[in-house]
Amino acid sequence: MIDSQSVKADAVVGADSRGFDDGNLVKGRKRHAVVDTFGPLLAGMVTSANVGDHTAAQALLTQVCAAHHMLVLVRADGGYTGSLVEHCLAALALVLAIVKRSDGMRGFVVLPKRRIVERFFAHLMRSRRLVRDFERSTGTAEAMIYWSMTQLMTRRLARPGPSRA
Repeated sequence: MIDSQSVKADAVVGADSRGFDDGNLVKGRKRHAVVDTFGPLLAGMVTSANVGDHTAAQALLTQVCAAHHMLVLVRADGGYTGSLVEHCLAALALVLAIVKRSDGMRGFVVLPKRRIVERFFAHLMRSRRLVRDFERSTGTAEAMIYWSMTQLMTRRLARPGPSRA
């Protein structure tokens, strides 16, 4: 799954890496993430909030395809439609499936396939340092996302399993 999340930026964030997301009405940065179906992060990218999903998705999916050669299908929401679908198929040999809402749905509803990436963003929001973007550089902000994911995965690995008595 691929998706993006807009977060407000703190005052220490430079104007060159801060933007305004018209869709969410947020002045700050945008986190783009590709998440596996089990929940772990495959790749992440932080850009200014005014960078479109198409632009960041092309760079991010190229990075993911280089690292994960067996990847064949990526699901996305309706914001990734258009020329990105053809670009993924032609340049990356990757199928970009768009998960759409049915006509009867009203309001904010998390679709069944998209709950995976929404759960990932919820885990990020549990990290106090990631509720708002406090980092001066986008590289440090990306490192904080990977650090938060590392903490989550080590907690899952350290969790006691069922007893075999």
